[in-house]
Amino acid sequence: SCFLRHARSRNYVSESEVCKLEPVPLDFGDYHPLKPITVTESKTKKMNRKGSTSSTSSSSSSSMMDPLSSVLDGTDPLSLFAAAADPVTTTATMDSTRKKRDKDDSSAVGNDFEPWSSKRGEILARYTTTEKLSIVSGSFSRKATTTGSAVSDKVRTRLEELDDLEEGSQKELLNLTQQDYMNRIEELNQSLKDAWSSDQKVKALKIVIQCSKLLSDTTVIQFYPSKFVLITDILDTFGKLVYERILSMCVENRVSLPDNFSPECVNDTAKETCLNWFFKIASIRELIPRFYVEAAILKCNKFLSKTGISECLPRLTSMIRGIGDPLVAVYARAYLCRVGMEVAPQLKESLNKNFFDFLLTFKQIHGDTVQNQLVVQCVEIPLYLTLYSPAIDWILQCIAYRAPEVLLTEMMERCKKLGNNALLLNSVMSAFRPEFIAARSMDFIGMIKECDESGFPKHLLFRSLGLNLALADPPENDRLQILNEAWKVITKLKNPQDYINCAEVWVEYTCRHFTKREVNTVLADVIKHMTPDRAFEDAYPQLQSIIQKVITYIYDFSVLFSVEKFLPFLDMFQKESVRVEVCKCIMESFIKHQQESTKDPVILNALLHICKTMHDSVNALTLEDEKRMLAALINGFIKMVSFGRDFEQQLSFYVEARSMFCNLEPVLVQLIHSVNQLAMETRKVMKGNHSRKTAAFVRACVAFCFITIPSLSSIFSRLNLYLHSGQVALANQCLSQADAFFKAAVSLVPDVPKMISVDGKMRPSDAFLLEFLCNFFSTLLVVPDHPEQGVLFLVRGLLNVIQDYTWEDNSDDKVRIYTNVLHLLSAMTQEAYIYHVDKVDSNDTLYGGDSKFLAEINKLCETVIAQILDHLKTLGKEETLKRQSQLALYFFNTILAHGDLRNNKLNQLSVNLWNLAQKHGFADTKTMVKTLEYIKRRSKQPEMSHFTDLALRLPLQSRT
Repeated sequence: SCFLRHARSRNYVSESEVCKLEPVPLDFGDYHPLKPITVTESKTKKMNRKGSTSSTSSSSSSSMMDPLSSVLDGTDPLSLFAAAADPVTTTATMDSTRKKRDKDDSSAVGNDFEPWSSKRGEILARYTTTEKLSIVSGSFSRKATTTGSAVSDKVRTRLEELDDLEEGSQKELLNLTQQDYMNRIEELNQSLKDAWSSDQKVKALKIVIQCSKLLSDTTVIQFYPSKFVLITDILDTFGKLVYERILSMCVENRVSLPDNFSPECVNDTAKETCLNWFFKIASIRELIPRFYVEAAILKCNKFLSKTGISECLPRLTSMIRGIGDPLVAVYARAYLCRVGMEVAPQLKESLNKNFFDFLLTFKQIHGDTVQNQLVVQCVEIPLYLTLYSPAIDWILQCIAYRAPEVLLTEMMERCKKLGNNALLLNSVMSAFRPEFIAARSMDFIGMIKECDESGFPKHLLFRSLGLNLALADPPENDRLQILNEAWKVITKLKNPQDYINCAEVWVEYTCRHFTKREVNTVLADVIKHMTPDRAFEDAYPQLQSIIQKVITYIYDFSVLFSVEKFLPFLDMFQKESVRVEVCKCIMESFIKHQQESTKDPVILNALLHICKTMHDSVNALTLEDEKRMLAALINGFIKMVSFGRDFEQQLSFYVEARSMFCNLEPVLVQLIHSVNQLAMETRKVMKGNHSRKTAAFVRACVAFCFITIPSLSSIFSRLNLYLHSGQVALANQCLSQADAFFKAAVSLVPDVPKMISVDGKMRPSDAFLLEFLCNFFSTLLVVPDHPEQGVLFLVRGLLNVIQDYTWEDNSDDKVRIYTNVLHLLSAMTQEAYIYHVDKVDSNDTLYGGDSKFLAEINKLCETVIAQILDHLKTLGKEETLKRQSQLALYFFNTILAHGDLRNNKLNQLSVNLWNLAQKHGFADTKTMVKTLEYIKRRSKQPEMSHFTDLALRLPLQSRT
């Protein structure tokens, strides 16, 4: 009861001076804690047996050296012993060596070479069919052999097995869908791995031969490229298994071959096995499987001779001349290039010979045999020619990789000489370097014009040229002519899908090199082509891509929205999900590129329309993450809008935004913060002295917040915004409005639920409420009493709410809050408060230390202390003694900081609390020792000598 009468009178200024840290000059020299550490390699001599210290020469004195590593010459003796004893480790070492070797082999071709794996998915997605397919399936039964048979019998049996496969031990599976076919191929791939792992090598070879044979079948011709991808996957697996099998036979004394081994390092057993594989493959009768299986194990030539691969490549290239079907032949050439680039990328002559062979047989494509086949399958010539693209593109990519300009020019000239060369021209543009193509753009346009219209589609040629020009710039003088020539062809395309595929590519070229006028013309042309018959509905991905390209190059939004056809272009996105995605793209670009705030009416109207589209897409099924993302984009826009000193216009904008975005809570929260900020900016401009006009404006801002906050669903958002807006109202001398905010906050506290959702998980709300109330108390110190409401009416109201709130039984938060109330009441008794709001008189000025005011505070204080002590008594049971100890120490610290301990009763209360904290051995000894040391230090300060006596009355008890 005597706490407040004997609250310590404070001189905040002198206390602040005492608490300041003493500045100490520091001389770091070269050292600085934020400077990066440089570690320098130390060279060490190997330690001799007697253990004499190693002599270490280090080039940097500052570098830290590891004393354990320094005595070893890069080898760890324990690991060496373990490796010698453990065969598993040996295998692991071999595996890691193999992985390293594989990595080194693949890195023979640089990162700038696009690998086959990146093209695989695109081919499978593009070349599909709805027709029924067939597959030959072998019956892979293993014949039993007698254990005593001679080696010659075994060899004969194996050859018979191979003959069986070729002479009809298979059945044909008919009427398979594309998915069934792909599943069957995957089963064969798995069968190959299973057969290999169970040491059935002949069965594995049978599977590979059977799969290779499928590549001679072109009955469903439009599926051939995808079939090639699936089957060559199996061939690649087989080639890898054979190579690793032979490599594992070269391990001697647990040491595997080095990365760049020579054939001399290979033992005879491994060489014999390798030759055995090549002989088996040579005995395959049919050309196509023999070619493919040998190409798959081409790398194994490394085990036999240094020149093995360079001798095999020309022979395999010549073998392809025996394949009659030009489509089958070109894919065989593509596979040889693929293997060649992996195994020997330096042998470019063979790759070039492969391509020039193809050029010699190019006219076969237009021969009678092919034409008759296409009639039977009802396939048009333009579609048929596109089937060649993946293979020719790949062959040309391999040849063009790091090739000199002379070779590329020579190949281009050869292509020119061939008739109907559109297919080749397309592949040249796909495979050659974009810089090479861009520099000769007008030449290519001339060649495209000369192409036969009935063959390869011309729009695909312009598309390929456009893709190059998006990556490299043509000569400046040719740029407009190139666009005109290309667009003349593109705009005449009747099929909307062909048109949009081309236009999408050329939009980037237009944006990159021309002004908004040309971009506007292109967009107008796209709208004209895609609007009839709602053709845009089948082209949303391409239309999205066009928008993305336009906003990538035109990111000044005043220019973008002055492009007349930009907003009409957006109207083509009729499907809501796509429309919202496009709006999100535009808003992300605006937030990323808009450096300064804007008030441009064109930008504001357009972006409000776009944000409204995003907001209106929100419904009951929208995910929380999606809502958060949309709200963040809209908030980014709101923050970028500024009308400068025209504060009334700014407020009008916020009012309009509130009506438009009422379904997104984070946007409403942002608007409240923005309006509060507007009120504070007004105060700053007026330097705190409001005129009648600005006072009315600030009250309008406060009213905006007061009527918006109740529409929020999150209770802590409402509480914090009531408090924040009340503080803003108080700073702007709107006292009655501030009281209204604080009253609303007080009346909301009882509604706080026990559990709240935080990031999608339910959490107890106690900690959040405690934090809010401590914040609230800090504000209530400076809020002046209302003349008609009585002394400390807000504090009393809040205390009543806290008293009536249903706290958890095992929670001490209520007492912690009461202890914080004592901090507030102690601060209220001071002659001058620790802080004030400018131009607002707080209670220290209003009451001037009046005795009645202090008496009221004292009554409150008695009530609060009584509540705290009652609660401490209820914690006397055994299971709650630890909580009692913690709370007693917490209350003791409060008295120590805020009470005048020269008063005997208060002094005795503090001693009792100290003893209670230690009574049952739950007090943390370190904390008690540090607290006592603090009291002794304080006793040496002026007017604190009574702390010396207090320290003598506070015993430290041991836990025992």
